[in-house]
Amino acid sequence: MAKIRYYYNTETCKYEPIKASKKAVFMNIMGFLSVSIVLASGLIYLYRTNFTPIKESTLLAKNQDLKVEWNLLNDELQRAYDHADELEFKDDKIYRVILDTEPIPLTVREGGVGGHDKYESLMEEDLEQSEMIVGTFQKMDKLKKKLYIQSKSYDQISSLLSEKEKMWASRPAIQPINNKELTRLHTTFGRRYHPILKQWKDHEGLDFTAPSGTPVYATGDGVITSSYSSATYGNVVFINHGYGYQTRYAHLIEYIVNRGESVKRGQVIGYVGSTGRSEAPHLHYEVLYNYKPINPINFFQRDLSNDEYEKLIEISKQETIPLD
Repeated sequence: MAKIRYYYNTETCKYEPIKASKKAVFMNIMGFLSVSIVLASGLIYLYRTNFTPIKESTLLAKNQDLKVEWNLLNDELQRAYDHADELEFKDDKIYRVILDTEPIPLTVREGGVGGHDKYESLMEEDLEQSEMIVGTFQKMDKLKKKLYIQSKSYDQISSLLSEKEKMWASRPAIQPINNKELTRLHTTFGRRYHPILKQWKDHEGLDFTAPSGTPVYATGDGVITSSYSSATYGNVVFINHGYGYQTRYAHLIEYIVNRGESVKRGQVIGYVGSTGRSEAPHLHYEVLYNYKPINPINFFQRDLSNDEYEKLIEISKQETIPLD
């Protein structure tokens, strides 16, 4: 209930209620509203400057969580990038060195992945956030290109390795007969006095003494180009190993392979004999590279240790009596 205010009327000598004019009432109301508005504005300003709205606080918290997750993603991306660098190093410095092929040029590995326009859609007013986002996408694009080039490199290496394996299997690499005791190598490679023709001639292979019927092995994978009998070499087998290599096996008592037949290293192709121009059972063995005879002793490492190989070299230097 509103309080009634009174004043003392000297004329009537009585207390009479004060009657406010409409103007005074209006001014009072306006003054009250003005003060209320000023107080409300002040309270709102204080609240906004000292307190964050709940919705905004929620968004800020989510944004902070996203920053943390983005940084974790960047760390994982950097680890993947480092791993890709390690793969490139092994590719260029190990695998390609072993396979005797050139590394991938840096201009190919480090080529560009697109201009700045590619990332315009990621740019925002917040420069710091934009640089972070664009930097991450650029690194991811570079990683994708590195991995693509590396995958192509591995395809090439796989192809090279298959070809090298084929070449290594084809290259003459073992002795043509069982000679673990290193006692069967009989003559040297090169010029020597022929016991039958009584003149100096080039001896284009090595002679291995062995009992008649001793197995003779193909020294590498290849294809039989000829197996025939001649007056000088007797029964002969000729193998083409590819990659410029050929081998000849002569004076056989018998050969068991035919022209066009594929053979594997270590496969029996015939047996030691003394056919043709020969004084005793033995195998005459030749290695040719691009149709030129080379010393077969350089191709025995596959079935000999280093010490055995060195001993065989010494034996080959000793003077012996030629058998053909």
